[in-house]
Amino acid sequence: MRTTRPEAGGGPGTGTPPAPAPEAPAGPGRTARVAAYVLGRLTTAVVSLFAVIVAGFFLFRILPGDPVRAMTEGREVTARQREELSRQFGLDQPLWQQFLDYAGGLLRFDLGVSFQYREPVVDLILERLGPTVLLAGTGTVVAALLGLFLGARAGWRPGGRGDRVSTGVALFFWSVPTFWLGLLLIVTLASGRGFMPNLFPTGGMVAPGVSGPLETALSTARHMVLPVTTMVAVIYAQYLMIMRSSLMDEKGADYLTTARAKGLRDALVRRRHAVPNALLPTVTLVFLNLGQVVSGVILVETVFSWPGLGQLFYSGLRVPDLGLVQGLFVVFAASVILMNLLADLVYPLLDPRVRP
Repeated sequence: MRTTRPEAGGGPGTGTPPAPAPEAPAGPGRTARVAAYVLGRLTTAVVSLFAVIVAGFFLFRILPGDPVRAMTEGREVTARQREELSRQFGLDQPLWQQFLDYAGGLLRFDLGVSFQYREPVVDLILERLGPTVLLAGTGTVVAALLGLFLGARAGWRPGGRGDRVSTGVALFFWSVPTFWLGLLLIVTLASGRGFMPNLFPTGGMVAPGVSGPLETALSTARHMVLPVTTMVAVIYAQYLMIMRSSLMDEKGADYLTTARAKGLRDALVRRRHAVPNALLPTVTLVFLNLGQVVSGVILVETVFSWPGLGQLFYSGLRVPDLGLVQGLFVVFAASVILMNLLADLVYPLLDPRVRP
């Protein structure tokens, strides 16, 4: 009996392991291309950060208000004392000199001193960073899981009732202003009015008088419900729409037709074969949102009095506290640029088609 060799073009659902994609031979040429790719992305990130620093410095200098007057509000101070405060904070220097001093401080990781708190901006940021990362991280994870799950089900049967309902609801919440949704949740679920009054706290991170690690964790979790719900409702539509579009593109692939011809159940074809391939485009979105969510929690933290970077930024804008808002602006911009850079570097590892 003559035996036949299996074809080399197997794929998911065929029973034959797929042939590995041909890769460029390792060597000096491949190493040079990878190095050039990484160097190009690093250069773009550095140039973007420098442009943000320059734009942010001069942008906040045109904000209305006098920082010295704000610092001395309600106090009897003489003109000499105001001049001394201006000298201490470098506000009496020409604008170009102020920028050079600020840029030199950034090279030493010195973001300056806060006018209103009279503390180094770095210390204030490190103190508030934990609550922001907790809130933003939890909201991003929940939004990604919810959006990917609903997007996979909507994209598998586009145009059906489930697709229309889930897509319509997601787009509705995506278009709702964040602060309005947060205030609505406070009125209905946290204040003394609404159909479920006093169910959750109106703001803060831990209830007064709480002590002990377990009680603190439970109180923090209870305080996180409304701000996390607000964040998830606003951003999960992005994941849903990307996953839906990616899965619709995968539906007509040959390997899915082969898997169905072998008798695999439709749900199994979707879960084991279509969804893993459709997940690739969402990787970039996850990284981008990790950077943007950190800067996007300003409204959420302000509405719910969450003691994070967002509320700190809002308090600095009211003064205006130039050192504080400039430092936070650099941190927010750097987080977005860093996540863009990580997305550019990680995506070629996941998808061989875009490798340099």
